[in-house]
Parts: sequence; C-alpha cells; structure tokens
Amino acid sequence: MDVTPCVYKDRQLIESYGDGVLKISGVVCTAPDFVFLGSCFSPEIFESGESSFKILREVFQTSYSPSILLYVAGINTRLIPEIENEFVHQKNCVLEAMNTGAACRTSNVLCAEDRRVSAVLFPID
Repeated sequence: MDVTPCVYKDRQLIESYGDGVLKISGVVCTAPDFVFLGSCFSPEIFESGESSFKILREVFQTSYSPSILLYVAGINTRLIPEIENEFVHQKNCVLEAMNTGAACRTSNVLCAEDRRVSAVLFPID
C-alpha cells in the first residue's frame, strides 16, 4: 500500500539534507535557505555569526505570511530568545526551533496538509 501523500506540483519538498547541502524539489542548495510552500531562496543576509533576529525579520519581509515557522541552526536545537519569539508571535505565527531532520520532515508533512509553513534551514555535514 502506497502511503505517499498527495502534494501539489508547485510545493517545495525537502528531499534530503547532509554533506553540506539541502535538496529542495530537485534543486541542490549549498547555502542557507528560506523554504515556503511555493518557493525557496537563499537570501544574501547570511554571514558568519548573523543575528537570528535579522534572519527572522527577513522571513516576514516576503509577500508570504506563514502561520508556522520552523527554525533550524544546525544539528542541535537552539533555544530562541524571548524577544525573537515575541516578534514572530506578533506576526500571528508560531515559532518552532528543532533540529534539521525534524524540521525537514515536519515541513514536508505540513506542506502536504497545505498549511502555511516556512522553514529556515542551514546545510549540515
């Protein structure tokens, strides 16, 4: 029995991660990416030691308004400071910090459910 969910063609599915790359809907990405339901992009703002608050603001400067934002900064879950959590909450969005594998799986499931999800993903080794 096939249990693969039906997903719209234009949806961005995270196919794999690791070895310093992310594979999103057939495209190999070597830089951090913002993944939305219908698009993904690597913003120019990412630099070593970049403020996560600046990264979160960048997500909400797009025309897409997520209701769930998955935030990843590598292999281990990172606690989000209260000011960043409050900023996202003011945008009527829930912020979830999790490791890369969990964020990729969760993003795909929510995408299949046609939920307004975004993910901030960083390639890991």
